[in-house]
Amino acid sequence: MKLRLISTAFAISLLSGAANAQVAIDMAAFTCGQYLAMSPAMSRDFSAWMSGWFSYQTRKTYLDLAAHESNIAKVKSWCQFRPRESVMNALQNALGPQ
Repeated sequence: MKLRLISTAFAISLLSGAANAQVAIDMAAFTCGQYLAMSPAMSRDFSAWMSGWFSYQTRKTYLDLAAHESNIAKVKSWCQFRPRESVMNALQNALGPQ
């Protein structure tokens, strides 16, 4: 009985760790092709993160939702023709210094 309780507790602890798994992305190596292949939910979250990072880099302290949607479309359009380029290059080239 004691062994069964320990085994059950161990199995539950493994399951909770898997449920909280995180995704790590090396932005220097992340390509446009990988970005375009993301699921819609992951693409939305990733795009929001990229927008925040780019805003920080360009010292923007406001959020323009219309510009956000437009910028995502620009980056995805740029990436469609350059699937092997990095997403960081896409940000710099599609959006430029703002």
